[in-house]
Amino acid sequence: MDTIISSANKEIVISTEGPVALIGEKINPTGRKKLARALQERNYDYVEQMAIKQAAAGADILDVNVGVPDLDEVAVLQEVIKVVADATDCPLCIDSADPEVLKAALPVAPGKPLVNSVSGEQASLMSVLPLVKDRGAAVIGLTMDDEGIPNDPDKRMAIAEVILKQAVKIGIPEEDVIIDPLVMSVGADTNAGLVTLRAIKLIHEHLGLNINLGASNASFGLPERHVLNQAFLALAIAHGATCMITDVARLGLAIRAAELILGKDDFGRNYIGLYRKQQKVGE
Repeated sequence: MDTIISSANKEIVISTEGPVALIGEKINPTGRKKLARALQERNYDYVEQMAIKQAAAGADILDVNVGVPDLDEVAVLQEVIKVVADATDCPLCIDSADPEVLKAALPVAPGKPLVNSVSGEQASLMSVLPLVKDRGAAVIGLTMDDEGIPNDPDKRMAIAEVILKQAVKIGIPEEDVIIDPLVMSVGADTNAGLVTLRAIKLIHEHLGLNINLGASNASFGLPERHVLNQAFLALAIAHGATCMITDVARLGLAIRAAELILGKDDFGRNYIGLYRKQQKVGE
């Protein structure tokens, strides 16, 4: 199944046949004090630099989140979208938990953006999916509902089915629904990674949808996080993940390496291509 995301002049296909689509995570102030301060000061030169660096490192799509407390999120997100769209030709992933912010931001995004995100919570389904439908966007569905995040892969798949059913019911094509089975810290729960991997496999086999992950959550609170993230990404790809919100400069090559080892990259073209691209950036 193919999910097509586009900017004004570039199209990215997220496909269940691969390769994994790389979504740059850096334009998100969570845990990034310098970016949070830049957004508060409306210092968009810094944001522009982050966008350009991620695109140069191989990002296919750029996630854009400006969620800083006491910030005018509507105005700043609209401004940042324009800055990022002017700086790169990457399609955008518009990232906000507030439907009113999404409503204001989506018309500003060029092409066909990706919305991050809707959940199985009734309020989210009723408020976010109509915005996605009206804009002709694609959407990431989180496998959580009004009871929280289930610690059971079958229940996570059931929530994915609810999101898909509601999306299709209001006229969103099923290929424009990407499911995020949610990654939790293995430091807090040893079985958390296994639950996510099993959920990925179930969703892949039974729904056939594209599957997104924010894989860095798996390593939260543990030493050598980069090592854990690499291991989890490889396993997730083997189970059916097709899209990653990640630090492309640090983990993009590990993702392409996993695809190569799994026989999903003929003659290593994607692996070698990204290696050369990142080497050129480092020169």
